[in-house]
Amino acid sequence: MDITVDPVGLTPPYEQVRSQIEALIRAGELARGTRLPTVRQLSLDLGLAVNTVARAYKELEADHLVETRGRNGTFVLASRSQIDDAATHTAAVKLAQAAREAGLSFAEATEILQRAW
Repeated sequence: MDITVDPVGLTPPYEQVRSQIEALIRAGELARGTRLPTVRQLSLDLGLAVNTVARAYKELEADHLVETRGRNGTFVLASRSQIDDAATHTAAVKLAQAAREAGLSFAEATEILQRAW
């Protein structure tokens, strides 16, 4: 797992770690079930405080991307397809709500989706 942190960057270090791990999961480079380095190990590797990496892991867990199993470690919970499916479902729900609010029929909403495809 290749993660880098810019200590003088505008983005806080925990967010840099979080976003890079999320990107690796979304790209399929970290598959479901992959064990992440321990908080302590990653903090040593990156030269960060343990609490910084712990916060990144907690935020990934809150987004249901990873799961911490106590002393067993932290594991990738979502696969790339699950993330994509969730995002697609959310977009479809938003389209359906917007179409209903606009008074469009199902056929009209489907036509809009087909044109966007």
